[in-house]
Amino acid sequence: MRLLTVLLVTCLGLLAGCASSPSATDALDESQYAWSGAIRWGDFEGAESLVDPDVRTEQVVTDLEMKRYEQIQVSYYRTGGSSRNVDAGTAVRDVEIGVINRHTMAERVVKYREQWRWDEEAGIWWNTSGLPDLWAE
Repeated sequence: MRLLTVLLVTCLGLLAGCASSPSATDALDESQYAWSGAIRWGDFEGAESLVDPDVRTEQVVTDLEMKRYEQIQVSYYRTGGSSRNVDAGTAVRDVEIGVINRHTMAERVVKYREQWRWDEEAGIWWNTSGLPDLWAE
């Protein structure tokens, strides 16, 4: 259901974008906003829909891995430094994610680097770094 909601919102955004012909910069802002919202609210299936299809094929997220995401609560999602080269179709953004284990209620901080690429044909920015590894040491 979450995936359907994210896809519907994404499609509506893309349809609205077709009417107003937004720039690639605006499209990047929209994709990053959708991504951070999905992660912040624990919609990892929705976030996965914004991962580059080639990356999804190479790094398949198993059911067990999705179950692990259900065991955490994201307390905050803060963006740090970022760089974008819209002409080259690339962008990078550093993020800090507060993660709470639902069973122990212990909170920790995970640093994550988002990488994005512009898909001219589809008119969308794809996350090429995949879902964040919230269990990294």
